[in-house]
Amino acid sequence: MFKHRGDTRTLSHNLRIASLLSFVAGIVNVAGFLSVQRLTTNVTGHFAFLIDEVFKLNFLNALVFFLYIFFFFLGSFFSNFVIEIVSRRSERYIFVVPIVVEIIILSLLPFLGKHFIDTHPDIVAYSLLFAMGLQNSLVTSISNAVVRTTHLTGLFTDLGIELSQLLFYKTPEAKSKLRSSIRLRLTIIFFFFTGGVCGGVFYSTIQLYVLLIASGSLVFGLIYDSIKFRIIQLKQSLSGK
Repeated sequence: MFKHRGDTRTLSHNLRIASLLSFVAGIVNVAGFLSVQRLTTNVTGHFAFLIDEVFKLNFLNALVFFLYIFFFFLGSFFSNFVIEIVSRRSERYIFVVPIVVEIIILSLLPFLGKHFIDTHPDIVAYSLLFAMGLQNSLVTSISNAVVRTTHLTGLFTDLGIELSQLLFYKTPEAKSKLRSSIRLRLTIIFFFFTGGVCGGVFYSTIQLYVLLIASGSLVFGLIYDSIKFRIIQLKQSLSGK
């Protein structure tokens, strides 16, 4: 899931990582909005608010929206920067470091968030936007831009196009490829929605600690991926004998 890159990736790999990361993004999206009333998984809306504040000459408010965009960008930059550095030393762990950083952010915020929500709510938004920018860059790099997990606008656009193409593509190969792509997009949408429902249900009782479910899911994903990779290596070793 995290160790395969490029031509070695299969639909199964993409479905697993899409399920995990879109579920996490769904939780973050709802938790961020309920805690600080800000969108924390994409920056499309923040661009509109930024321009609106600039035209109103509210430059201090405009700066806040600019920082929302900047921290999402910074997360994306940091993710790929780390991937490039680690890849020069070990191909095996290039995607682990960004995920670990995301786990740390999502694990610390529940314990620090109460203070920040009352005093500096934008810090919560900056942190979550950084984490989601990091995640979006990571999964884009792993899947060669096939999987996106932090927002749904492009997904629904692509899904609409591909569903219409099913009516015109005649060859079995073309239809099979389209069905695989549609299945992937529906998986992302479903798990983003599931994560959002989970975030909303649990936020009402445990507040920002719902982010621990997201970070715990990422930890589970890393452990699962590591165990499965070792099992595959063991099978290959035994078959080689």
